[in-house]
Amino acid sequence: MKVLVSGGAGFIGSWTRRELLKRGHQVIVFDHQDRRHQLADGEEFFLGDVRDATAVTEAAAHADGIIHLAAVLGTQETISNPRPSAETNILGSLNVFEGAAQYQLPVVYAGVGNFWMRDHGTGSYTISKSAAEDFARMFNAYRQGGRITIVRPVNAYGPGQSVAAPYGTSKVRKILPALTCRALTGTDIEVYGDGTQVSDCVYVEDVARAFVTALEYTAANGPTEKPVEVGPAESCTVNDIASLVAKEAAQVTGREPVGVVHLPMRPGEVPNAVVKADVSTLQQIGMSAADFVSLEEGVRRTVDYYATQWLPGFIPAA
Repeated sequence: MKVLVSGGAGFIGSWTRRELLKRGHQVIVFDHQDRRHQLADGEEFFLGDVRDATAVTEAAAHADGIIHLAAVLGTQETISNPRPSAETNILGSLNVFEGAAQYQLPVVYAGVGNFWMRDHGTGSYTISKSAAEDFARMFNAYRQGGRITIVRPVNAYGPGQSVAAPYGTSKVRKILPALTCRALTGTDIEVYGDGTQVSDCVYVEDVARAFVTALEYTAANGPTEKPVEVGPAESCTVNDIASLVAKEAAQVTGREPVGVVHLPMRPGEVPNAVVKADVSTLQQIGMSAADFVSLEEGVRRTVDYYATQWLPGFIPAA
């Protein structure tokens, strides 16, 4: 297949493209950032924004399937400024679904991994991503050509994920880069809340495999009956993750493990939250969480990446 990957220049998009190429597919990278210089053999680039219905439809005309990853991310970031997430995550997704329906293309939509938050302190990210899920179900039920499978990964992490301030330029703070950069620089890890909240993480390579497998399934069989939830077989707390990161960073740097500092929770975060996946849904596409990279191994690979690729070039602010 020739697969259009919206948001293909991003973190998960880059890993998904590699998985597609590994399986012999061709790739159209659809992104609003011009990253054509990063293309590999078998890839082409389409500069565009999912909010532009004409651009999306034109790109869809050249594809055999779509993996829709483009989104505005963030919890408190989208609460303080919800309009961009509504425009991209809802209207942008509608443009993708319309373009795919016009050409009867199979679609995999990256749904909301923290679906639990929909009923427990909903922020704009969850609202907008959940709304697009509802539209996907509408297209499947009532629109000719509706062939959309929803795939919900929990917190994806791994090499290449962007780093937020004060260690990088990303506007969105993600858990593994935030913890890892502090630990590698000898700074105590900051955890919001008491750290007992469940916040499952899944290695990005496994997420990419799930997206591509789901698209291949949908192309052959139509959409899955239920959303496919992608996460680890065993859950963990934020304190568990922090402890693993501190331990791995200490082994890399040769220093004593850093400590953990607990801070007040931020807007959009809920005490005793449970962000986890129903991994039994993976069976719909012939996958099992038992085959995923373990958290211990994933954290080791991730810490090693930041230690070798990020830390040497990091210059602390004056």
